[in-house]
Amino acid sequence: MTDINGICEPRFAAVREALAAALGKDDVGASVAVYLDGEPVVDIWGGYADAERSVGWERDTLTGVNSTTKNMVALCALVLADRGRLDLSAPVAAYWPEFAAAGKENVLVRHVLSHTAGLPDLPGPTSVEDLYDWDSVTAGLAAQAPQWEPGKAAGYHALTFGFLIGEIVRRITGQSLGEFFAETVAGPLGADFHIGLSGEHDHRVAPLIPPPSLTDEYAAGAPAGPDGVPREITGAVIRVGDTNSVAWRRAQIPAVNGFGNARSVALVQSVLANRGTAGGVRLLSPQGCEPAWQEVFRGEDRILRTPMCWTVGFGRFGSTFGWGGWGGSLVASDPGSRMTVAYVMNQMIDRDRQEDNRGLEILMAAYSGLH
Repeated sequence: MTDINGICEPRFAAVREALAAALGKDDVGASVAVYLDGEPVVDIWGGYADAERSVGWERDTLTGVNSTTKNMVALCALVLADRGRLDLSAPVAAYWPEFAAAGKENVLVRHVLSHTAGLPDLPGPTSVEDLYDWDSVTAGLAAQAPQWEPGKAAGYHALTFGFLIGEIVRRITGQSLGEFFAETVAGPLGADFHIGLSGEHDHRVAPLIPPPSLTDEYAAGAPAGPDGVPREITGAVIRVGDTNSVAWRRAQIPAVNGFGNARSVALVQSVLANRGTAGGVRLLSPQGCEPAWQEVFRGEDRILRTPMCWTVGFGRFGSTFGWGGWGGSLVASDPGSRMTVAYVMNQMIDRDRQEDNRGLEILMAAYSGLH
C-alpha cells in the first residue's frame, strides 16, 4: 500500500482509500482535499513528485492544474461583481471599449463567463510563445468577429476564457488577473495557488508526466465528437513539455496555467460552496456566490461536442459545479452540502486512450462521507 499523509476525518476514510487505490494503479503523485462548511475535513497526499519516483510528493508540492485554473478566473469575476465593480449583464465593451469591434458590441460579460461569447479560438495562427504576449493576444481578440450570435450557442473557450476575463479584470483594477487573484483571493485566504508562478516556488513544482507510452510532445486538443473525429486544433498547440517550462510558469495564461495542490484549490473554491466564506474569511456575500450555479446555457457544446450546462463561470453537473483540467485534475462544489472536493495529480491520462475515473471516484467517496 502507498503511504498516504495528512489529515482525514474517519467518516471520509473512503476518500483516503480512493487516493491509495489511484496511487497503487495509475497515479505517480497526487493530493486530495475535501472542505465542508469552509473547513478542511480531508487534506491528504502521497506518491512521488517525479516520473522516476525519486522525490516524494510533500505537503506543499505544487503542480500545474491546467483548466482547473478556470475556476479561479471565474471566482475573480464574481468577486468584482459582488463588490459592485463589474456588472455581469453589461457589455464587455463597457469596460474594454476596443472590444466592440466586428459586431461584438452586444457580447455581455456573462456570455464570456458561460462560453457563449462566440470566441472559442485565438485570432490567427499562434505558437505557445505568442501566448506570453498579453497585449497582442487581447488586441487580436478585441478585433475578432464572433463565430455565432453571442448567447445563442456555447463552445468551450479553452484558452480565450482567461484572456477575455483577465482583460476585463485588468481594465477595472489595473492588475493582471494573477496579481488580482493573489491580492484579493489567495492572500486573504492563505491559499497556495498561483496564476503566474514566481521563481521562489520552482523547487516545489512536480512536473506533469505525459500519459503512459506518450512523451512530452503529447498535446492538448479538443475531444473527439460522437463520430470519433477530433476537432481540428486552431492556433497554439500546447504540449506537456510547454506546461513544464519556466516560461509557461512565469506567464499569464489564466485559463490554463495555474499552479497549486488539492488543498489550495479546494480552499479557494469552498468559498462558493459555503455562502462566501472559508476559514473565517469572507470573500463574497451569500448572494454573490449564486451565479456560480445558476444555469446560463444548456445544450450541445460546439467545441466539446457533448451536452453541457454552463453557469456564470463553471460547468454544472447535477447538484455540483466546477471544472477539471487536461490530464485529470478537478474541483467540484456542492452548495447544498456546502462541500468542495479537489484532486490534483502529476500523472496525466489521455481519455481517448484510457478511461480516467480517478477524480470521479474521489468525488463519490467524499459523498459517501456525508451520509
